[in-house]
Amino acid sequence: MTAVISACGSNIQGENDMSTNNVNEEVSVEAENASEDLSSFASGIQSDETEQSSDEENNTASEFEINGDIEERCPIKYDTRRSDVSYGEFSHSTYYSETCGMERGYSILLPADYSEDKAYPVLYLLHGIFGDEYSFSNDGNNKIKEIVGNMAADGIIEETIVVCPNMYAATDPAQKPAFDSESVLPYDNFINDLVNDLMPHIEETYSVLTGRDNTYLAGFSMGGRETIFITLQRPELFGYVCAISAAPGIVPAQDSFMTHAGQISESEMRFAEGAVEPNVFIICCGTRDSVVGTFPLQYHELLETNGADHIWYEINGADHDNTAIKSGLYNLFKQIAYDKSASPD
Repeated sequence: MTAVISACGSNIQGENDMSTNNVNEEVSVEAENASEDLSSFASGIQSDETEQSSDEENNTASEFEINGDIEERCPIKYDTRRSDVSYGEFSHSTYYSETCGMERGYSILLPADYSEDKAYPVLYLLHGIFGDEYSFSNDGNNKIKEIVGNMAADGIIEETIVVCPNMYAATDPAQKPAFDSESVLPYDNFINDLVNDLMPHIEETYSVLTGRDNTYLAGFSMGGRETIFITLQRPELFGYVCAISAAPGIVPAQDSFMTHAGQISESEMRFAEGAVEPNVFIICCGTRDSVVGTFPLQYHELLETNGADHIWYEINGADHDNTAIKSGLYNLFKQIAYDKSASPD
């Protein structure tokens, strides 16, 4: 596993670096392969063929140590349901989006002992292309409830609310996602829906801590792409960020599915001068990702070239799958714990 902390262009590489199969090439998946199982690509998740053996090799139930190290896989202790922990459950609700001009849905995971008398940090978690607000809540294999619940129960992180929105922010209810430039535009519009409509609704409806130090953003696949874009555009809002297996399209690109016009130019792949940058900004991807290929690596290289601080790491053997999702979420929360322990309020 290679973990690289990019600070204004300088690299600090972790020990035991391992070469990977990622090279600068376009994704190898053909569009017709995606159509064979669109429901799987919808939330951006392929089968976790390597997960069991890798977990057995790399995970133990050892004591957690708060440090800044990246761990390639989420330890079994934190992605397994435990008898000593009470877990929250996902529920569904709606809000009115002025951005889209319609009522929109979201799934929300509240702590098991959620109380209006306590305020909680909140994670906004963004799904992949063709997905919706149910993509994460309906897939128990991502272990979101377990990771958040176990780490909170062990006192590593605060109890945290997780919001899973519908990221397809179309203004026409008849518009649907597809592999063409016009059909993916609503994903790019989500930044407006998130900032102007969803976040104010969550803050008014639930007992959440506000401010960037208590507001987290993460996403997978297309959600990873928008996570990076939103973070670059509005870094003052999110203190802790993780983009997992981010899809192409932030900058102009061509893959096997479509031509991406790009939201910004390569030179704009950075934070604005003088901007308050996130406390933690992670980008990660599996070394066997058969959907987004090396595009996340290219994002890392652009950010590094342009002097944008971030952490880049690869998950050896992981595809476009829940192994990557669990790794990203676990390391995000681990970095939150480390950062907050180093800089207590």
